[in-house]
Amino acid sequence: MFVSTVVSSLVMGQIKGSPSLTVYNGGFAIVREEREFDLTRGEQEVAVTDVAAMIEANSVSIRSLSHPNSIAVLEQNYQFDLINPIAILNKAVGQQITFNRVHPDGSREKVVGTLLSSPTQMVSGMNGGGGMTYNGMVIKTADGRIILNPSGEIEVSSLPDGLISKPTLMWLLDSNRAGRNTVELAYISNGFSWNADYVLAMDREGKTADLKGWVTMNNTSGATFADANLKLLAGDVFRAPKNMAPRGVGGGGFGGAAFDSAERNMVEETFSEYHLYTLPRKTTIRDKEIKQLNLLQASGVKTSKRLVFDPLQQYIGGYRPSDGEIGTGDQKPFVFIDLVNEEENNMGMPLPAGNFKVYQPDSSGTLQLVGEDQIKHTPRKEKISLKVGKSFDVVGTRTRKSFEWLANRLGMRQEFEIEIRNRRKDDIYIELIERHYWESKFIKSSDTFTHPEANTWVYPLNIKADSTKTVTFVVETYWSR
Repeated sequence: MFVSTVVSSLVMGQIKGSPSLTVYNGGFAIVREEREFDLTRGEQEVAVTDVAAMIEANSVSIRSLSHPNSIAVLEQNYQFDLINPIAILNKAVGQQITFNRVHPDGSREKVVGTLLSSPTQMVSGMNGGGGMTYNGMVIKTADGRIILNPSGEIEVSSLPDGLISKPTLMWLLDSNRAGRNTVELAYISNGFSWNADYVLAMDREGKTADLKGWVTMNNTSGATFADANLKLLAGDVFRAPKNMAPRGVGGGGFGGAAFDSAERNMVEETFSEYHLYTLPRKTTIRDKEIKQLNLLQASGVKTSKRLVFDPLQQYIGGYRPSDGEIGTGDQKPFVFIDLVNEEENNMGMPLPAGNFKVYQPDSSGTLQLVGEDQIKHTPRKEKISLKVGKSFDVVGTRTRKSFEWLANRLGMRQEFEIEIRNRRKDDIYIELIERHYWESKFIKSSDTFTHPEANTWVYPLNIKADSTKTVTFVVETYWSR
């Protein structure tokens, strides 16, 4: 369906300089732009186009940069009824239109008539049910015929009132001086998102690695920002819940982008309880574009691998029969890659939450993916533990050897045996973790353990190549005394 019309664009505020954007984790951004107006003294209407279509109109603020306190905003309106065939036809109901009808045999007929219903007009349902009904196209011709859902092109004689080509802010300003005035426009817009992605490429031994990080940003705000100054804010910023009222207005992967050098890393700074990352150059952020930007690069990062046999941790999220009866039977240990985000480890930048992909070369030197994990916002000097998979050649078996009730069933005594079988051709380090709740105490143990938390016991074990290690212990648990 084609609608022929002539549209004129109204632009009264010219963009001056480069816009600035601060994009938040929460899916929104603060936009700051300079606009130049040629004002007269007194009250006048001005228009600002090219604002983001997903603007929060009640967040708009303006102030004069060139002549402070020279303007006052008396009224603000946000117009977003954009020109498109659907909007034009909805507003043309009841008006005369020309319809170039195409018949099934291919012949054409020019029909002049009144548009009684547009093909997209939405009306309320009957009997107060609250539902909505979409009508089809209905045309009443000059000779009295009623044509239903015809196929062809539509011509309207004029553009209906109230439609605009771009989202527009309309202001009623009062200026105490005439002439050019440079104004800062700031507002919040939805339609922005960003996340961090990291690639950790370890050496053959898994002792050191190169770390590359970048930001993946998506702009669906409805506006393009050319040569913008960009900042990213990482942190959990609370915002008031949105209600369902109409819009209001206020007063006034690996192999991605290449890294050149560490000097092109984003510049990080602490801001309030959050962290800001500033791109050290300008960039154009186009509407409906996914952009990758260099975040950081570090070489010689020390890493270590750790196996963890944690049979009860798997059941925190629910019962998993494939892994044995409530933490017993054969299970595979998890594989962790550990690193510390500190200056001594050639790192030290607070890391935004994101995905980590970990690679390691095989015997031919080809990098292979060994696993992927997510991190939360991570401050400097904090340890990062990436759970990348499960060990193939190491198996643990947890067996409950005995059980008895204590104190009239107010407690219990259990004996467990855990066997770790290392089928690798090299030695391993593995942490065996036991989790017991209520009031629990280990009264007998074959090996030395640590007790870092009230409900957690850890056995650090070094197991030789192709050998077996067995740990036994007795634990008493009381839930009432």
